[in-house]
Amino acid sequence: MSRSRFLGLVLTAASTLLLAQDVSAQGAPPAPPVQVANPLAKRVANWDEYTGRFEASEQVEVRARVSGFIDSVHFRDGALVKKGDLLFTIDQRPYKLAVDVARADVARAKAQVELSQNEVERAEGLTQNRTITARDVDQRRANLNSAIGTQQGAEANLKNAELNLEWTEVRAPISGRISNRRVDPGNLISGGQSGATLLTTIVAVDPIYFSFDVSEADYLRYARMANLREGASKDTGTQVEVKLADEAKWDRRGRVNFLDNALNARSATIRGRAVFENKDQFLTPGVFGRLRFYAGESDALLVPDTAISSDQANKVVLTVGPENKVVPKTIVLGPLSEGLRIVRSGLTTEDKVIVGGGANPMVRPGVAVTPHPGQIKVATTN
Repeated sequence: MSRSRFLGLVLTAASTLLLAQDVSAQGAPPAPPVQVANPLAKRVANWDEYTGRFEASEQVEVRARVSGFIDSVHFRDGALVKKGDLLFTIDQRPYKLAVDVARADVARAKAQVELSQNEVERAEGLTQNRTITARDVDQRRANLNSAIGTQQGAEANLKNAELNLEWTEVRAPISGRISNRRVDPGNLISGGQSGATLLTTIVAVDPIYFSFDVSEADYLRYARMANLREGASKDTGTQVEVKLADEAKWDRRGRVNFLDNALNARSATIRGRAVFENKDQFLTPGVFGRLRFYAGESDALLVPDTAISSDQANKVVLTVGPENKVVPKTIVLGPLSEGLRIVRSGLTTEDKVIVGGGANPMVRPGVAVTPHPGQIKVATTN
């Protein structure tokens, strides 16, 4: 091969290689654009939240104290009743007859007492003339005492009969909302201290209680702060807020009025209770809600929820590190504050968090991106 031909082949190969590199460079995809911003540093109010359930402040099972046939019902199912309102009437005729019999026994006993009293007075007068013996006088005095005892027993039986007659009118023991009647008129019910028929139930809902469980770690923290148990033992109590499942704002305010005396060994929690006003009767026992305690203020870093993703059991945010490459960082989250999520650990104020463009599938750890300045703002309220 001649020298000139060899040089020609070398130049051709070099030109082809340069052309291939140029085509490859033109076909490489550009770095995906993202918006980055430093976490928002702000002093925020700390709140500890718990899930709980509303409970009646008082609950009573209405049962009759005497047996008999239900004569009439005097309430509407589900209505509000006041303490002392008449709920059921039991057939009173046998109890009225018992009262009449007891009164007759009292009258008979009183007549016997009067007779015995007269005999004692007459005997005491005859004793001076020695017409009767002292033994006869003692016997008449014993008869008088026996008659007095019989009268007292008859009067007690009369009071018992009158009390049974009074109990034929079953009245509301507390004020509150009544359930439906469990027994209709005409049915025979059992009364008394055991085995009595359940007639209905009443729950007091103003005020209403909210029960919740506090973890052992939170309890220890509160105990050191001395703001929970001491508050529960006072009339003021620790102030709390609650919201229902369909509510966005914490508009319902109450106070802690009870903290249990021991932790549950199985769940490592302690039961607490807060009391709330319920004048409109809207809150109903059994409804779930979220309760929160005010736990002071602290400096915190905030990021939007949209910038947070999950990596197995961890929460992760994507940041832009050296050479504009994506770097994931594991974080520990706190509650929401002004529409942003509090980050308890895992970020610094110098980190560049990807707040826009992170949904692009090309934006993943280790990939170079083109960062553009973004901004993190708190939610505005009207």
